Amino acid sequence: MNMMAQPSRPEPTDRRRFSRVKLDLLGRFMLESFDEFPCRVENMSPGGISVATPVEPRAGERIIFYIDHIGRLEGKVARLYPGGFAVDLVNTERKREKLASRLTWFANRGELDLPEDRRHQRLTPTERRVEIVLDDGRRYEVKIIDLSLSGAAVSCQVRPALSSRITLGMMQGRVVRHLEDGFAIEFSSVQTEQSLEKLLV
Repeated sequence: MNMMAQPSRPEPTDRRRFSRVKLDLLGRFMLESFDEFPCRVENMSPGGISVATPVEPRAGERIIFYIDHIGRLEGKVARLYPGGFAVDLVNTERKREKLASRLTWFANRGELDLPEDRRHQRLTPTERRVEIVLDDGRRYEVKIIDLSLSGAAVSCQVRPALSSRITLGMMQGRVVRHLEDGFAIEFSSVQTEQSLEKLLV
């Protein structure tokens, strides 16, 4: 079974060390100036990533990514193209193997009919209301529907834009899905049980 899909953007000479997997994941990236911008991943391998974004970095510029379901990645801009750019990733051997395993899961998910990735057990607190802060500073009280180490679902009167940043209590995250009466948040980093307990105190 061929686990890896073909690149979404052809190149005249493919000198990649790894095959790439087509993806459609949201994320953000930080330039050397520390400015951050949203992006959408088009394809990725353990050695490189291509993203769609109107922002144009410098060739060779160091980039730090934070990608939904993947985490933090780092590398240098290898090439620019209309509507996006590609980066050669800098990984340790251990992280490269871990990323390869994760990408294989994405590549086979549809073919093997794997369930949605629920990496952490979700809790259902009883009538827990907490404050959220939107990217523009607005604050709202929300009711937590369920909660895990990697994210939360909340009931709220507003529905922030997908991929917009949210602070839930003291935890940073992004809106990843709209619900009938609220939205789902994925935390920027996996939390500890202690941090969740503090939120629910």
